[in-house]
Amino acid sequence: MDELIGRQWLANQEDITTISTCEKVPAIQADRCQRCGSQLLAYLPSRKRYCRSCLGIGRVSEDQVLVRNLATAVFPKNPAPLTWQGKLTKHQTKISQALVNNYHAGKTTLVHAVTGAGKTEMLFPLLAACLADGKRAAVAAPRIDVINELYPRLAEAFAQIKVGCYHGKREAEPGCEQLTLLTTHQLLKFYRAFDLLIIDEVDSFPYAGDPMLHFGAKNAVKTAGVTVYLTATPTSDLLAEINQGKVAKLTLKRRFHGQKLPVPREKLFLRPYLNHGRLNPQLAEHISRAIKAGHPLLLFVPKITEIPAYLAAIKADPQFAQLKLAGVHAADPERLSKVEAFRRGELEILVTTTILERGVTFKHVWVIILAADDRIYSASSLVQIAGRVGRASDDPTGLVLFCYHRYTHNIRQAMQEIQEMNQ
Repeated sequence: MDELIGRQWLANQEDITTISTCEKVPAIQADRCQRCGSQLLAYLPSRKRYCRSCLGIGRVSEDQVLVRNLATAVFPKNPAPLTWQGKLTKHQTKISQALVNNYHAGKTTLVHAVTGAGKTEMLFPLLAACLADGKRAAVAAPRIDVINELYPRLAEAFAQIKVGCYHGKREAEPGCEQLTLLTTHQLLKFYRAFDLLIIDEVDSFPYAGDPMLHFGAKNAVKTAGVTVYLTATPTSDLLAEINQGKVAKLTLKRRFHGQKLPVPREKLFLRPYLNHGRLNPQLAEHISRAIKAGHPLLLFVPKITEIPAYLAAIKADPQFAQLKLAGVHAADPERLSKVEAFRRGELEILVTTTILERGVTFKHVWVIILAADDRIYSASSLVQIAGRVGRASDDPTGLVLFCYHRYTHNIRQAMQEIQEMNQ
């Protein structure tokens, strides 16, 4: 039962099993799902209502109860849980120390830091402060890719601590590790579990604008717990809470290597990017420039269905015939292996959707965004994609190309945000 401390799970109402540390609440009460807070209810053939919003992690119906284990997890105090031997920059240290101070003061904090600022490393002293005291911490993010990238880094940085990793691609149910990494959907399985909850990429789909995930995050933190938000592009709701004094804000405008963000180039295309299966000559020229410069290329397209056409067109161009390339998207069963192959330099071009817009780091990569004027690309998304470039200290610049047929508000806003952070 210790593995279920801080968890909430479903049981049938007739289940009379009782545990002294657990409470039972109706799964649906007052026309609202008590797991995710949603009022989006529908009827089963039995005429019992169920919640449609959180169906993805198991059906909640009104003939069930939520069992919540309210026991407090006890971990040994450890004066030095951090085994990471690296050093923070002067600017990173300032933000990191402020986070520790705010944690001890019980303040909710937003860290607004440019992409490539080294947010993960800045969290180490904060996590160490929590774990050293025998408390329980979690790092959550909306996307699986981010969690998969963070897990080995945090497991290495806190080698003495038991670290859990949970998301929809892992079959294991969450346990009671002192440090837990998980997607924001998995937070719906917890109740008053964490003394510290860090949510990375809070502007990212599906967390941004989803009341269900916000509800789950709020419930997963202890009443006296602390929440920290991380983003390069703050959302309007968080900015409003900052203005109301509910959330403290820390800002870092420089990457860890001290250089500015690469400013995207803008390219108006009067003709289609593809014509009868062939690359637009201007597009082919930009791809060729990246390859000749020795840079791996991320080619972003707005729709999954377009990936095969672009792969075929690139392969059909004689100058690219010998290149190694692949396409990847969220539903691709080989998604993780393709991303790793690109990271290892085994692929020279990776055609992708917005699934790789954030949370992944590739050395020396250049980026071309096709149809940057498509509605799929918000200003935040464009900023994040641009942030894939120039992340290495020995290569702080590089090509970011916004290709478009019409100049949109989102393109203009993304350019403004990047230029403002560079000031």
